[in-house]
Amino acid sequence: MKSRIRPVFFLIITLLAAFSSATLSLAVEFKGQAKVLAQLDDDWSASSVQRDLDRLISFYATDGVAFPPGDSVAHGTAALRKVWEGIKDPNYSISWRATNAEIAAGGDIGFTSGTFDESNKGADGKVTHAAGKFLCVWKKQSNGEWKAIRDMWNYDAK
Repeated sequence: MKSRIRPVFFLIITLLAAFSSATLSLAVEFKGQAKVLAQLDDDWSASSVQRDLDRLISFYATDGVAFPPGDSVAHGTAALRKVWEGIKDPNYSISWRATNAEIAAGGDIGFTSGTFDESNKGADGKVTHAAGKFLCVWKKQSNGEWKAIRDMWNYDAK
């Protein structure tokens, strides 16, 4: 009787170990994809610092939507360009940094969130600063690229 229990016990332990390592490798893969999103967000911010409007807009899906603070919802590329055209003004600057990035279990939807800093030099030469937070939802496209599909940000309380 003891001889039958021992092989079954080892079989169960072996199967548990195999499933545990498979689960760990999936978690690492998703962590890797989350790092990809965080890097994309950093590159996106760099495009704003470089005042490269075309590159900045390229991070959005063609049907992307932005929810800018104190403004109308922007649907699609043309509306997104209008939201961001102020980036070309040398008196305005914005940059952001993702502090969190995650991928949903399905692997084709993810999000980044973090903080941003903005400054604007007025006609009087006075510079105003603002800080806030953002949340961006990303979707993996059919070609494997990640694109922003929903982008929302707002200012911190003063």
